[in-house]
Formats: sequence, C-alpha cells, structure tokens
Amino acid sequence: MTDTVPAYGLWLLVIVNSALFIAFAFSFTKPQTKRDWRSLGAFSAFVLALFTEMYGFPLTIYLLSGWLGDRYPALDPFSHEAGHLWSTLFSQSGDPHVSMLHILSNLLIATGFIIVARAWHVLHAAQVRGELATSGPYAVVRHPQYVGFIAVLLGFLLQWPTLLTALMFPILAVMYVRLAHAEEHEAARHFPVRYPDYAAHVPAFIPHFGDDGSATHAHH
Repeated sequence: MTDTVPAYGLWLLVIVNSALFIAFAFSFTKPQTKRDWRSLGAFSAFVLALFTEMYGFPLTIYLLSGWLGDRYPALDPFSHEAGHLWSTLFSQSGDPHVSMLHILSNLLIATGFIIVARAWHVLHAAQVRGELATSGPYAVVRHPQYVGFIAVLLGFLLQWPTLLTALMFPILAVMYVRLAHAEEHEAARHFPVRYPDYAAHVPAFIPHFGDDGSATHAHH
C-alpha cells in the first residue's frame, strides 16, 4: 500500500462491511426471542469492533505501536499490512492476504456461514412441521448454528486480531454455550422422548469421528 492511499479513516467501508455481515447473519438467524436478539447483538458488536479497527481507527495498533516500533524498526505500524498482526509477529514476508493463515481464516469464515445457512434451512423446515431438527448439520452436532458462528469469529480473529475482539471471543463462545443449554432444556420439554435419545447419539458441538476420519451421523 502506498503512502497516497489512506490505511484507516475509511468509515464508509466500516459501515458497509459491518452492515453486510450483520445482514447476512440476520437473514439466517431470523431472531424472534430476546435470546435470539442478544445472540445477534453480540455477534454484531464483534463485527463492528472488527471492521472499526480494520478500516476506521486501529486502536490495537495504536496501543502496541511503541512495542511494535521497538521490535520491528523497519515496520510502519500504521500501514494496513501491519494490521495483519499474525503475519507481523511471525515475521512472514510477502502479501499477508495470500498467506496460509489468511487463506485458513477465509475458509473458516466461509465454512461457518455455510453451516449456519444449512442449519437454518433444516431448523426452519422442522419447526414448520412441528418436529425436532435431526437431519443435515443437526445429524452431526446438536448446535450447528453456534458452531458456525464460532468458526466465523475464529476466522476473523485469525485474519485481523485486535485486543477488543480477542477479549470478546471467549465471552461470545461462553454465551453461545449457555444459549445452547437453554435451547436444550426447551427441546427436552417439547420432545420428552425424542430429544434425550437424539442427545445421547449426537454431540453438542464437536462431531464424533469414526475410524475412517469421517463424522459419524445419528440414525433416527
């Protein structure tokens, strides 16, 4: 990036990128309860904090600028490339956008949203029929939507780590686990026979893998 191109202060990009990701999450979660809105709100806060530092004001870089300047004297800490802190800390050369870490982060983000989208379609269809969602992603884990969102958040952390999002990530993960437990209690009340059997065969968040390395599926 040349000196003529501003690295930060691009608030329109902050607004557009945040709105796109939040709208995408909204379209697949369709929040209805207060719990749903809290979940979406926490995700939205994470996204807004991320893009604010990515394009608006680099708070993390500002706070670490003295340390970065001492440790990497040739580095311009306020260049956009320096915002890819993992590449800087691991002394990786070249364009950080084509590094393995950046590619992995994009895969996590894309995979996470695909999981969320697929899970929503299965859940919505089951709700319309008044049944328990047990097919598709729900045959692999009981809470695929939360797994998908955690994958997205982790991908963002790998791509553009900030102090604020690093602090928010474990808080959001714990919140998703608590939301999952609350949903399990509700499901057990609505499906007193079916849900305990389903829960006994399908893990909550981490898939069971067979001897061949593939995820095992529940049979109902």
